[in-house]
Amino acid sequence: MEYSGKVLVDLFLMFAGGKVLAEVFERLRQPAVVGELLAGVLLGPSLLALIRPNELTAGLAEIGAIFLLFTVGLETKPRDLLQVGGIATLVATLGVVIPFVMGFAYMRVIDHSMVESIFVGAAMVATSVGITARVLADAGVLSTRVARVILGAAVLDDILGMIVLAVVSSLSAGGVNYLSLAIVTGEAAGFSLLVIFFGSHVVGRFRPAVAKLRARNSAFALAVILCLGLSLASEYIGMAAIIGAFLAGLALADYSEQYRLRQNAHPIMEFLAPFFFVLLGAQVNLRTVFRPGLLGMIGVICLLAVVGKLIGCGLGALSMGWKDAARIGVGMVPRGEVGLIVAGVGLRLHTISDAIYTVVLSMSIVTTIVAPPILRILLPRVESRPVAEAAAGAVKEG
Repeated sequence: MEYSGKVLVDLFLMFAGGKVLAEVFERLRQPAVVGELLAGVLLGPSLLALIRPNELTAGLAEIGAIFLLFTVGLETKPRDLLQVGGIATLVATLGVVIPFVMGFAYMRVIDHSMVESIFVGAAMVATSVGITARVLADAGVLSTRVARVILGAAVLDDILGMIVLAVVSSLSAGGVNYLSLAIVTGEAAGFSLLVIFFGSHVVGRFRPAVAKLRARNSAFALAVILCLGLSLASEYIGMAAIIGAFLAGLALADYSEQYRLRQNAHPIMEFLAPFFFVLLGAQVNLRTVFRPGLLGMIGVICLLAVVGKLIGCGLGALSMGWKDAARIGVGMVPRGEVGLIVAGVGLRLHTISDAIYTVVLSMSIVTTIVAPPILRILLPRVESRPVAEAAAGAVKEG
């Protein structure tokens, strides 16, 4: 009973605190996600210590991220993503290469080991699509070309980042298994391309069978099964689960209005997503940042992390004009949970020190917090409207 009460207190504080600060930031014309992140920092071990990450909250947070990306996928049709495939590929490639080179070179210049330098570079190539997707959804611009490029590049970024992480992990173990690396790369690329090209067609083949089902809201139940199934498959391959969830939404996007999938998924996402962002903020340990000599290194790494994505992704999208290139560059800046995963792998393999772990952790959090407000300013105001209004409009039209 005591454990149950503690869990309820944690859930209450996380959800209520996240929503209160999200409202404050909305009134300040800033992204709600920044308020949720700062709520985690405030409530977490670093400051008030009212909540502590545990298995239950971590599970809820992961499901929240999955439903967020699933909802985003439902608003992104495969043909729209394919139309920006060339630009998205260039954005993803340059957005991986340039930050990696910058991070690696800086760490070598200040005389850190080869493996630690590579790990820092690997952490800098990541992109947290969950953070940017939330900002784009809240601004009501998911249907724009900029949003499609960012989402397409983020999928490719995850594949490329996974390859870099696999190489780095192999190096720390004493060598690279090229055959294993090629298999993993092929699985990830094949899985993503199959869903993008054929997912919608395969789903369409099952429409007659869905019409015969008698269970209440059976179409949405099947959609959730597909979402969780592709998330699991994505994890099994070695990609982030949220990429599988996004691909599931993508496969169902053409049928979203017919079966009211987006309207059903949206309230679930609104409930669960704050747990993801609050927990991300709660993982910040402000005390470690003030270790002697670390603040300067953290400042430089954070600067390089931002500049690397702005230059790499911005150059890749330059053909769309400098305004859109800037939006895409900023949209690819947040490292979020992906950077934390890379840092965690390095610490678990005992190839990076606690100090370097703190640097990577700080870089992930700083880029996650500073990018959304800048992106919100850069987004076209005339096209933006709250996602809740969009959902309400869709219900009326239905």
